[in-house]
Amino acid sequence: MRASGLLAVGSDTVMGTAERRRAPGADEARVTPQRFAEASDRDIPAGEAGSYRPLWVEEPARRRRLPDPVRTAAVRAVLLIALTLLQAMVAFLCTMAGSWLAFPMVISSVVSTIAATWGALDVWVTRQVWSQRHGVVSMPSSTARALRRERRRSRRQARAAERAQERIRRRGGAGQLSHP
Repeated sequence: MRASGLLAVGSDTVMGTAERRRAPGADEARVTPQRFAEASDRDIPAGEAGSYRPLWVEEPARRRRLPDPVRTAAVRAVLLIALTLLQAMVAFLCTMAGSWLAFPMVISSVVSTIAATWGALDVWVTRQVWSQRHGVVSMPSSTARALRRERRRSRRQARAAERAQERIRRRGGAGQLSHP
């Protein structure tokens, strides 16, 4: 029985973990944590101590983790932006209250805004630099690949023709049907 986010197991009502759900048409790899009642130790009474029930089931990450330098820059940027928003709010409240602190807070908010913008740009630049240094997989378009293939083919044919002419010249013209 299920009522308002709680699972009823026997006579005890306990908080349940997320149920296993599949969207229609979803692939079988996406699985959320198991229902509490499906645990392998469900035959153990709720009052018994020492029973192990996993709180969640690990799922593979959908995206790769950010590289360390990029993550560091992102954390720095988030902290700077949070500080800027806090300063802007204090400056606004001081202005509304008519406090002497309003002017210094507005000035510090402007400086902090510049620092936060720098922090956001730093994340972008760090990500670009990391990608260049650590080899992003380059996948050229099929058109570019076909053009390169065609150029290589024509160079090979030109080299083969040149080698054939060189062979004919070394033989002293033997093998030619007519002399020029």
